[in-house]
Amino acid sequence: MGANYSTTLPEAHNMPTTPQFKKSQVIAFHSSTKWKLHFDSLKDTNKLVVIDFTATWCGPCKYMEPVLTDFAAKYTDVEFVKIDVDELDDVTQEYGVQSMPTFVLIRKGKVVDKIVGADKDGLKMKIEKHKAMFI
Repeated sequence: MGANYSTTLPEAHNMPTTPQFKKSQVIAFHSSTKWKLHFDSLKDTNKLVVIDFTATWCGPCKYMEPVLTDFAAKYTDVEFVKIDVDELDDVTQEYGVQSMPTFVLIRKGKVVDKIVGADKDGLKMKIEKHKAMFI
């Protein structure tokens, strides 16, 4: 026997598919080249970019992961990026990251702010501050 999933198919077709869902995700980069291409594409925009420098073995990083996902859903006009420090060591060094998690806020290719540690409220305040600067 098995579960009958056919009843869920019509429901899935009726779900709203707005661009917001695509924008509200955290983008993880596993290649320095792909990160650089993406970063270069954002240099000419006013879009705020929040980079989460993280590591799979980092407890505070795991605590912040759902927080970042929630922020990405709430602040759909902000780009959220996740970079594993062990995978992209060159990018980590470029931004002077020495402890995790570190959140680097960038606009027009320039670092505008930084938060070190699992400071949910501090990160929220900095996102709102820098997001509001160009509304």
